Amino acid sequence: MTDNAFILPPYALRGPAGPVPPAPTGWTWDALMDAAIAQARKAAGQGEVPVGAVVVDRQGRIIGTGHNTPVASHDPSAHAEMVALREACRNTGNYRLDGAVLVVTLEPCLMCAGAMVHARVAGVVYGAPDLKAGAVTSCLDALDQPFHNHRVWHMGHVRAAECGALLQEFFRERR
Repeated sequence: MTDNAFILPPYALRGPAGPVPPAPTGWTWDALMDAAIAQARKAAGQGEVPVGAVVVDRQGRIIGTGHNTPVASHDPSAHAEMVALREACRNTGNYRLDGAVLVVTLEPCLMCAGAMVHARVAGVVYGAPDLKAGAVTSCLDALDQPFHNHRVWHMGHVRAAECGALLQEFFRERR
């Protein structure tokens, strides 16, 4: 991952209903990314890779939050996105999160992309691209496959420099 990978401008890809919609009521995408970054900082404070996520519903309520916990939980699936999706499902009493949007500091991997399709989230907004395992646009186009029975719109590179810097600092301290 090079430093210049994080200075790309935000971009949006068309979803099933056209361009990426505006942020939920009472929010901007930057403000929601602030909430995800706060979760990423929690992960770093616990010695986990600093990735954070929030799930927001159509009414603008944050219904799930999460940060990476695979080390502490001994669970390889405990990515920030999975933790936030699980909490959102518990909080709503439903495994389907129709109309919800996941905001995460790092481009989701294939596992997390699949979970978003199955949970029926409307969209995902991510910060830094993941040039090694990103399954939204960097390495795969997992959300844009014609065989999916649900489409998830996506927008990337929102505050990518800041999100990428969290990761770079974390790994610099450990190497």
